[in-house]
Amino acid sequence: MVIHFFCCPPLTKVLIYIRPRKKIIFCTMPNPFESALKQLDRAAKFQSFNPDFLAQLRQPQREIQIAIPIKMDDGTQKIFTGYRVQHNNARGPYKGGIRYHHETNIDEVRALALWMSMKCAVVGIPMGGGKGGITVDPKTLSVGELERLTRGWAKALADVIGPEKDVPAPDVNTTPREMDWIVDEFKKTTNHPHPLAVITGKTIEAGGSLGRGTATGDGGYFVFEGLRERLNISKEACRIVVQGFGNAGHQMANLFFKNGYKVVGLSDSRGGIYNPEGLDVTAVDAHKKETGSVQNFPGAQNISNAELLELECEVLVPAALENQFLADNAPRVKAKAILEVANGPTTPEADEIFAARGIPVVPDILANAGGVTVSYFEWAQNMKDEKWTEEQVKAKLGETMQAALTAVWDKKTFLNCTVREAAFVVAMERIEAAMK
Repeated sequence: MVIHFFCCPPLTKVLIYIRPRKKIIFCTMPNPFESALKQLDRAAKFQSFNPDFLAQLRQPQREIQIAIPIKMDDGTQKIFTGYRVQHNNARGPYKGGIRYHHETNIDEVRALALWMSMKCAVVGIPMGGGKGGITVDPKTLSVGELERLTRGWAKALADVIGPEKDVPAPDVNTTPREMDWIVDEFKKTTNHPHPLAVITGKTIEAGGSLGRGTATGDGGYFVFEGLRERLNISKEACRIVVQGFGNAGHQMANLFFKNGYKVVGLSDSRGGIYNPEGLDVTAVDAHKKETGSVQNFPGAQNISNAELLELECEVLVPAALENQFLADNAPRVKAKAILEVANGPTTPEADEIFAARGIPVVPDILANAGGVTVSYFEWAQNMKDEKWTEEQVKAKLGETMQAALTAVWDKKTFLNCTVREAAFVVAMERIEAAMK
């Protein structure tokens, strides 16, 4: 199966499925913010929430769009569009990453900010939800251009972000390097007593936390172990498929492999590989570093990302981008359970199909909350001028994720709803209590 994406106004995409000897199918990709609101509305049906509270959750508290003029290496000027959406700060400072992507837009950032509010509340950390981004393909920029762009974003938003206001972090196509640039720019424009706490995901030398680099994958694995026990999935018979070999997907695949699970499918942005007998994830990692892709790995079959999502397995881990499961492909998914390490990989229509088929979906606001949890730990260390060991960080992370899974699963059992609906209800209860 081959998939092509085309940008179509206003803020949607058209997906074209081209199947051998079959007709072409056109499918409109959903607006991510509308998907987030549908998730919110579905969860609200299971609990008696104040209508005024629900109305406030449906709207971010603040949206900022900025123009960032940058001098390019060739001497010309180019203006980039940047965003920061602050959804809700009832539980604490806004918290959320900054993504650099050529398709980043305000609706995507709105959705991610709302999900961050839910995510922080689910794991019980005292922070709210925000998100930021720049519409740019970072692969087309030099290091110098990226630095000027990042510093331009930070300078334009220096009055908006801050340790007690809004604490950004890395996201798609941003790294500790960019976070260090933002800290440096923030220091130049403010006299805050704890300037390192303005952002998380920094390098260790610049005030970052040990354990932050693998936190999303580590947190997802803690949730998986709790899920496996609750679903009675045998370790010996558990086949794993991971879509995405970036930071979180790579760490998840490594943890599965090192703990004795059979990883049968892996993919990156160029495509996937499959071996029903299992893949040596360490060897795949070395192969990708050498060739730039997981594809053409010896002994494995090359497949597309779309085909990867339809492999037979016990646990499927989407760890790439949004909108991977649609009404069209959800009926063909053969996984026994789905663990959303990516943000927003399942559309509401696909969610309904999975629920009807009895496939539990552990939502992103729980499954990938390890990253924001350790980001909070980093912020706390910076505010107190402390340094925790990696063992301390991972122990605290494990306790936090296991407690969150227990709260969500108990709510799911009590309300007889999906895992996503239960996670939203837990989060909304906590946010409403804070707003009161």
